[in-house]
Formats: sequence, C-alpha cells, structure tokens
Amino acid sequence: MKTKPFTEQVSIITGGGTGIGRAFTEALAGAGATIVIASRRDETLRRTADELNAIADAERVYPYAFDIRDREETEALVSYTLDRFGSIDVLINNAGLAVPETVTEITDEGWDTVMDTNLRGPMWLVRAVLPKMIAQDFGDIVNVSSQAGKHGYADVPAYSASKFGLLGFAESLRDDVRKSKANIRVFNFCPGLVDVDNTSESVEPRAGAIHVRNMGRTLMFALSLDRDVVLEDISLYAR
Repeated sequence: MKTKPFTEQVSIITGGGTGIGRAFTEALAGAGATIVIASRRDETLRRTADELNAIADAERVYPYAFDIRDREETEALVSYTLDRFGSIDVLINNAGLAVPETVTEITDEGWDTVMDTNLRGPMWLVRAVLPKMIAQDFGDIVNVSSQAGKHGYADVPAYSASKFGLLGFAESLRDDVRKSKANIRVFNFCPGLVDVDNTSESVEPRAGAIHVRNMGRTLMFALSLDRDVVLEDISLYAR
C-alpha cells in the first residue's frame, strides 16, 4: 500500500489560521509538510503563515483567502493547491461556526449559515478532492466534528445538527472508499471543550477544557498509523 513521508505531503486545512486549525497546521509544518490554510480572514491567515514559517525556518504554510460557503471559491482553492503543489494528500475540514439560538428561535438565516459552513462546504471540498486522491492512490480526509455531533445541545441546535450531519457524511465517505479499496482514510475528531485561547505551552488550559496542542498531537498520531489502520471517531475530553 502506497505511503508518503510528511515532507512530501500537501495539506489543505480550512480554518487553519486560528484555534484547532492552527494547531493542526503547526503540527504538520513541524513534520515538514506543505500546508495551505484557508478561511475568509486574509490578514489572520498571513500572520499565522508568517509566524509558523519563521518557527520552521522554511516556507511551508501558504495562506489562501476564500469563503467556504461559495462553491466556486471552494473549487478554486482545490485548483490552486493542485496547480501550485501538484497534489492534495490531506484534507482537513476544520472550518465551523455556531449561531446560538433555541429550537423555537432558529432563523432561516442562522440555520443556512451554519449548514453551509459546517456541512455543505466540507461536502464540496470532498467532492472536488476525492477524485484526485483516488487517482494518486493516496490520501487522508479529516473532519472536525464535535461532541455536539453526538449529543444535541439546546442552545446550539443548528450546530449540533450540522455536526451530526458531518459525521453521517463521513460515514458514507468511509464506506465509499472502503468498497472501492482506495488508499484513503477518513478520520473524525469529536472533541469536547478545547481551550484555543491559552495556547502557550507553559499555560494551563481553562477548567474543563483540553489544551489545543493535544489536537495537533492526536492528528499526527492518527496520520502516522499504518495505512490499513483507521481511528474512526476520535473523542478527546478533559478529565
């Protein structure tokens, strides 16, 4: 079964400029991978790329501003990455948002914003990337769901529905690549609370949350497993 060292791998990480996405980016950059970080916040992306490239003393992180709710921009992100770097080996669907609303107060606008960002956008990316991974006989797709994708919460019904949906879509994707015997793995992260503010190695996370660095460590462990091994749903909690 085909393998590739991290130094030859190219990744797309949505929402890669901050929080969990940045932790993933830093971990992959530290292993020598090339990463395209993509979100709407161009300034944040550029700052993150500059900071992580300085740490690596190499140009490994590349910012790309786009709106995951726009199909053409999503497809353009995939085309840009392929044209510039020649492959997409890891796709991390990390971008996500929540609109706090009760079940009886859900607005059409809030519902659509959450679904387009958390579910439709990842589907567009998978649809564009999967044929390329199949053709190159190598790839990993990582979806960042949540404990809210396994347990519904009254104050974020749209968010919970989108994250449940992301896991369902990932299950279908995993079944598809398994039946086709493609050399593609599908991982789902379902974290509880993650402290994305206290990011210094020397700072303890807030009570009830895990330090965001653990997300990066877990990603690298999962991706480092043998190609015939998949951690299907990865749940991380604070003790």
